[in-house]
Amino acid sequence: MDIPESDIFKALFYEHYPVVRRKLAALVRDETAADDLAQDVFLRLYRNPPDDPGALGAWLHRVLTRIGYDYLNKVARERRLQNKQELLFDIGASPPTGEEVVLAKLDQEDVRTWLDSLPDRDRQALLLRYSGYSYAEIAGELGVKPPVVGTLLSRATTKLRQHAVETLPQTTRP
Repeated sequence: MDIPESDIFKALFYEHYPVVRRKLAALVRDETAADDLAQDVFLRLYRNPPDDPGALGAWLHRVLTRIGYDYLNKVARERRLQNKQELLFDIGASPPTGEEVVLAKLDQEDVRTWLDSLPDRDRQALLLRYSGYSYAEIAGELGVKPPVVGTLLSRATTKLRQHAVETLPQTTRP
């Protein structure tokens, strides 16, 4: 198929562009990228048209699919590279200072003290919940019915909060 005439190319473009663009938009899920990629498809058609004019639809589909997958691979590579860079240059990933380590240990000691002041069942319920156990698993461990676990956790949290408020130094407000 030889497309030297710009009128023939225009006619093919206006006839097939909406379908090519729609298929690309569905493939890459990005309207703006689909516009650019559809232009690339027709640029390839203009530069290197298929030999058989009857196979134009299949040729367009094959080219748009190849261009779409190339674009998706490029986006995935860029995303992986960006994730690697964020991991390497993450400022928040710097090691904690000595002061931060000491404060964290003090906080842990305070929480342990407050937990030790709770009844065994309350302490166990809170530790299980914050270790990732489900309500059903907590109920099995504590020997209670699953609907009771929510109330039990709520009451244990309230008791823990009260112990924390009682032991933390109170600041006076002016």
